Amino acid sequence: MKRILFSFAIAAMLWSCKTGSTATATTSKQEVSVSINLIDVKDDKVLVTVTAPKINADEVTYSIPKIIPGTYTEDNYGKYIEDVKAFDAKGGLLSVTKKDDNNWIIKNAKALRTITYLVNDTYDTENGKGFGKEDVFSPAGTNIDAGINFMINMHGFVGYFQDKIDLPYKVTISHPETLWGATSMIDLDTTATTDVFTTSRYAELVENPVMYAKPDYTSFTVDGMDILIGVYSPTGKVTAESITPEMKTMMTAQKTFLGKINANKKYSVLLYLSTMAQTDAKGFGALEHPTATTVVLPEMLPKEELVKSMKDVVSHEFFHIVTPLTIHSKEIQYFDYNAPKMSEHLWLYEGVTEYFANLFQINQGLIDETEFYSRIAEKIEHAKKLNDTMPFTTMSANVLVPPYKDQYLNVYEKGALIGMCIDIIIREKSNGERGILNMMHQLANEYGVSKPFNDNELFAKITELTYPEVGAFLTQYVAGPTPIPYETYLAKVGVTKAMEKAPGNVFLKGQMPYITVNPNTKEISVIPSSESIDFYKNLGLKGGDIIVAINEKPYSLENIYEMISESQNWKENDAITVKIKRDGKEQTIKGKVKLPYEEKEGLKATDATKTTLKNTWLKG
Repeated sequence: MKRILFSFAIAAMLWSCKTGSTATATTSKQEVSVSINLIDVKDDKVLVTVTAPKINADEVTYSIPKIIPGTYTEDNYGKYIEDVKAFDAKGGLLSVTKKDDNNWIIKNAKALRTITYLVNDTYDTENGKGFGKEDVFSPAGTNIDAGINFMINMHGFVGYFQDKIDLPYKVTISHPETLWGATSMIDLDTTATTDVFTTSRYAELVENPVMYAKPDYTSFTVDGMDILIGVYSPTGKVTAESITPEMKTMMTAQKTFLGKINANKKYSVLLYLSTMAQTDAKGFGALEHPTATTVVLPEMLPKEELVKSMKDVVSHEFFHIVTPLTIHSKEIQYFDYNAPKMSEHLWLYEGVTEYFANLFQINQGLIDETEFYSRIAEKIEHAKKLNDTMPFTTMSANVLVPPYKDQYLNVYEKGALIGMCIDIIIREKSNGERGILNMMHQLANEYGVSKPFNDNELFAKITELTYPEVGAFLTQYVAGPTPIPYETYLAKVGVTKAMEKAPGNVFLKGQMPYITVNPNTKEISVIPSSESIDFYKNLGLKGGDIIVAINEKPYSLENIYEMISESQNWKENDAITVKIKRDGKEQTIKGKVKLPYEEKEGLKATDATKTTLKNTWLKG
């Protein structure tokens, strides 16, 4: 799972500156049959009817997941389920007792024919506090907007019977004729208002989201894989066609980089764009599935920023095809949705995946060396701000509980750097002929989709496939408490620390804003302490000045993120026109952009004797 850490936290920061029915269908075989009604939506709730398989026990538990793979947080999807009823074949009510948020016990279960319940969506409940702060992560959440959009993450709508989780599922979804379901599953019904999907077991079902919206999609083929891009944009500002060229370029590069490690025939990217309204999604990023990625981003993002975000999050999620969707432990293969045991190897699942999401871009010529080193330097800086002595394997195995969950975000920082160091070790020992991608190919051949590894045996297997030095690194720096000396490993490829002047943003430095927002008027104004910043001093902007428009484009709280994002593209001495309101009077200021600069520690290739090895690392 990839998250956008910056997201819309800046907006919040600036603000602070200031009844059921029975079913008659029967099943001829042991399967779980589910009906989801997206037509008759009442009170923003969807009716789900489950036809049970034959139950031989006196009671049975019906469960909705507490947690799903890839989220690393207990979200209790059962909290959004209400009015659970159970019926026998004649429509008579059976006793249902709610055990906890996610489990319902049904008595006289041998007579059970159907269960009905209502589903509330999660987007309505999001408060935007961020990861681990009560919200369900939006790409793993659900949306119910009658006649307009439904985000069907199956774990939010469909549960499982204890001891029946491996039975086949048949899901029938009734939907308005005006809406089309984007998914990687095959619709077995040809009518315009009904979709029928089948999966071999529950674990396959929850890995196949469906997004219903007005049809807006494109498709293309990359190396034998059919790619679907489905988009929901509330205002129509963004279309699938408008982002497809960049997505095709990126995913083509990814497939070229990966080689034959994956045999998926279809892959879907489902993009939901949020209005940022009170009842809409606020958790921005993406969630991986074997044949799909769900992405949630703000619709107000400028096109360039949207595409950049899509590249970052989709590339990360796509590489999850390698791990954990192919290479994974028994904890993932036999995932317990209500009493999960977590794997020790988040450094592999999330860290190596994040490393690949950056490495492939330099490997395939999508970014240059300077940009790649900048990203690595940034990860080193971020990792040092987290607990650098907490053993990564210990954190991974206990990631659902404090204090370990508080370090989860390090899987994208230190986790990626672990992947980098292993890559460099293998390159050095093999004289540049092999790298971590070769190691992942070997692991994929050793294990696979249906053959998991034992958590406690992975290090030994990696050592066997690579070099003793890799095993020693894993033992000391991944399983142990010793901080990684990144400079030692980077020096092996001729890369060293270097001080450089880096341009900053004119509206904020880190988490410190230079502007604020009036919550009543939604006007953006300059903070008095910002007057000394070069950008404001050069233009003669003063504390309390209200920014009305920049380069003739009006701004307010409604599109403040656009203003901040677009400013990141400004260059030193660009012409700029700022309309302000000062003392109640509007005036226009024309001038040039003066960016704030600061000295920061970066990385640079300085050792020419290591050029050959460096090039195989980045391009091999």
